[in-house]
Amino acid sequence: MKKIVAQVLTALSLLALAACSPPAVPDVTYYRLPAPAPLPHADKPLSLLPVEVEVFSGEGIYAEQALIYSTTPDAGALRTYHYQLWSTPPSRDMQTRLTLMLRDSGIATLVTDRLPASTQALRVHGRILRYERLKRDAGFEVAVAFEMRVEQDNGEPVIEQTYAAQAAAADASIDGTVRAFGAAVDQAFARFYGDLAALTKDAHAG
Repeated sequence: MKKIVAQVLTALSLLALAACSPPAVPDVTYYRLPAPAPLPHADKPLSLLPVEVEVFSGEGIYAEQALIYSTTPDAGALRTYHYQLWSTPPSRDMQTRLTLMLRDSGIATLVTDRLPASTQALRVHGRILRYERLKRDAGFEVAVAFEMRVEQDNGEPVIEQTYAAQAAAADASIDGTVRAFGAAVDQAFARFYGDLAALTKDAHAG
């Protein structure tokens, strides 16, 4: 009898300890975009000048590393996930991604993220206007928008335009959303590349 009582008391003690224990904190997960889709490749460099892609800017929550999501259908209210983060801040990630995409396209003999200020170049400035996950009736999608400005050495803009894109996620997982981010970013950058290629081609021909 004493043995049974002791067992019951032990079980009750364990239950009490479990009830008092704080909930387990989820692991922080870091995400990175999939490899970019290639841009059309130029047969020969379209720009005589090197191209420098600067770090993108972003205001408010767009400067943070957390994934952003909308709490309303019209994306009027935004929040950030606490345990789902980008492995690299989007401002830096967009710079790296666009640099690699332009470099692989062959648009110029040199495409880099760093040049001396004294070097003549086309300088690409990007600003993140949207970069969030949206809940829709049919699932999730992402929306991205970038304000892109290309300047000559005298600071005069030759391109100043917003490029936006949306892409549906294949499923409700964050992994599916990350893949959709990659697709949307590449769509926006492909439109920017089209304008930049047309501009440099005309300048080269002139």
